[in-house]
Amino acid sequence: ELVVPEEPRGAAPAGFLQELPSYQSALRRRGAAGGAGTQERRAAPRGSTGLRAAEAPGPEPEGGELPARPAREYPLTIAEKRRLRDYQQADIKYLSGWKQWKRTSSKSLKKVLNEVKELSSYLELWRHDIHSIEGKFGTGIQSYFSFLRFLVLLNFIIFIVMFSFVTLPSIISKYGIFNSSFAKIPPKNIEPHCTVYKPNGNKGLVYFYTYLKDLLSGTGFLEVTSLFYGYYTIDAAWFSILRYNLPLAYLLATFAYLALSLLWIIIRSVEGFKQNLVHDEDQFQSYCNKVFAGWDFCITDPNAAQLKHRSLQYELQTDLEEERLKRKIADRTMKEKLRIYSLRIFINIIVIAVLSGCFYSIYRATVFSQENSSYVGNTNFQANLLVQYLPSIVITLANFIAPQIFSFLIGFEDYSPAFEIRLTLMRCVFVRLANIGVLLFSLWSHISYCVTNECKACGYNYELYPCWESEVGQEMYKLMIFDFIIILGVTLFVDFPRKLLVTHCSCKPIQWCGLQEFGISDNVLEIIYGQTICWIGTFFSPLLPAIATVKYFIIFYIKKISLIHTRKPAARPIRASSSNFFFLVVLLIGLVLAFIPLGISIAHIPSSKACGPFRSFNTSWAVVPDTINGLPTGLQQVLYGIASEAFAVPFFMVICLVMFYFIALAGAHKRVVEQLREQLVLVRFDPLF
Repeated sequence: ELVVPEEPRGAAPAGFLQELPSYQSALRRRGAAGGAGTQERRAAPRGSTGLRAAEAPGPEPEGGELPARPAREYPLTIAEKRRLRDYQQADIKYLSGWKQWKRTSSKSLKKVLNEVKELSSYLELWRHDIHSIEGKFGTGIQSYFSFLRFLVLLNFIIFIVMFSFVTLPSIISKYGIFNSSFAKIPPKNIEPHCTVYKPNGNKGLVYFYTYLKDLLSGTGFLEVTSLFYGYYTIDAAWFSILRYNLPLAYLLATFAYLALSLLWIIIRSVEGFKQNLVHDEDQFQSYCNKVFAGWDFCITDPNAAQLKHRSLQYELQTDLEEERLKRKIADRTMKEKLRIYSLRIFINIIVIAVLSGCFYSIYRATVFSQENSSYVGNTNFQANLLVQYLPSIVITLANFIAPQIFSFLIGFEDYSPAFEIRLTLMRCVFVRLANIGVLLFSLWSHISYCVTNECKACGYNYELYPCWESEVGQEMYKLMIFDFIIILGVTLFVDFPRKLLVTHCSCKPIQWCGLQEFGISDNVLEIIYGQTICWIGTFFSPLLPAIATVKYFIIFYIKKISLIHTRKPAARPIRASSSNFFFLVVLLIGLVLAFIPLGISIAHIPSSKACGPFRSFNTSWAVVPDTINGLPTGLQQVLYGIASEAFAVPFFMVICLVMFYFIALAGAHKRVVEQLREQLVLVRFDPLF
């Protein structure tokens, strides 16, 4: 029979840990036990005797009570932790009644919070599914699905903001719910022809394909619903005696969802940035991390384990290849440098030419669609739908063809494998997000094109675009719907047939092609592209986040089925920590790029005079100074003072000083880290150190 000794062998290591400088520093920082108590703990022997000396019950020292740390936080054995718990409970009788109640209530509150946190984890969306994916395919692919869940929650919150402050007050006031009413103020000093807006709502007998066309393009019956900007035509809503300024609420809700998105992304990026700094080590540390800490213990599937083996092998080969390239770069002659730099310049010229071709194609497709969509008869369903979706089709083709060209050209530029991946991804990010910008530029150039005096009086092309904000919202709506159709169509009509062919056909060409890889970066760029569309389109279509929420909710299951049944994990996966940070950085780039068209639409382009909440203002931003002018004089002076140069310049200087302070602090921390690494190197060679 095995007899467990009362004093386990783990006691000595626990005492050794208590002798470490870091542990003694922690004791000094606590400082609540006084000088004598500290010396007593330092002189305590190892093992359980040291434990009794450190935690012996006694009178509370003056200056404050010793903070009660849970027993699990100490580097002790189970037996010693039990004795430590008994000492802590016995120590309570030396405390006053108030401090006993304070410690007990603090402990109870912490327990309740832990239970609430544990309960909330069970309510987390897709908790079991994501854990299952993590167990079968590792943390790299799990990071993609966690990122998709984040976008679902983000869009749902944006929808709540827009619906609560814009859509719901409009609906309540229009139908007179809760004794409410609304007011419409006719625009002043506006030409009458600028205020004419007749939506193309369906009247009389309507064919089924007309409803289908309207559902896919956002025209017809959808154009007059709360989905688009043109529906919100009231200037104020009255709830009993309270006046609700809808134009101001519309603008502030737009700023709110953009600020919320920015803050949420930054908060999530901080942790990934810290992990990215930790992994930014030299090659020796990178080699040690891969050999001794590179395995993903979340993997339970044999195929995923074999894939992880190949991934680690590929990473080691990549490190060796990068070292070989560094040696090759160092040994290059001047002639070889001129050759490779000339080749890179030539390839970048080709890349610029490809981008220019994509942008010009999108511009021409947008102009053609806008000029001919109204001339195609409603009876010709296919032609009408094709013309309506022509910009979306061209953008999708550009998003598919351009990355293939970039992946082919990058092989001739003689970069390191890691830099090849980053450069290709950044080019793909640029082409996807820039395509949206070119589409909006094409629309705005068409909207702002005026020749006659009547058109110049309105400030925009009132004949083709009496409510141009709704037109832009329809384009964003079509881009989002078409993007979802493409994702669903590729899974159903490309991945599944390919899976069947690979499984049931033994032809060598088919077996050589194999299953399509589940590329994490490509899938992330796909959903970031859709999220950028949502950010831009929400101002013109307030309920677009609801569509995005449903879209990403369905895409989660589509991608899950595709991963498990029709695709295989990529042979060159990326690390979960770096991938999370990369996803959020690219998402942040998309958000920053969304600021540009929204800022131009709000502050520069004249608002429609025939629809929307800003028809009484020259631009959407004009509602802000108009609201400020209605405030008391003292408050006006304060707000104008904050917006003046006298406040802005000192504020900017203070911000610069704070920024320089943190930069200097970061530099000091970096030097300390370098010194600690040098000390670790000395420890390796000199054990006495």
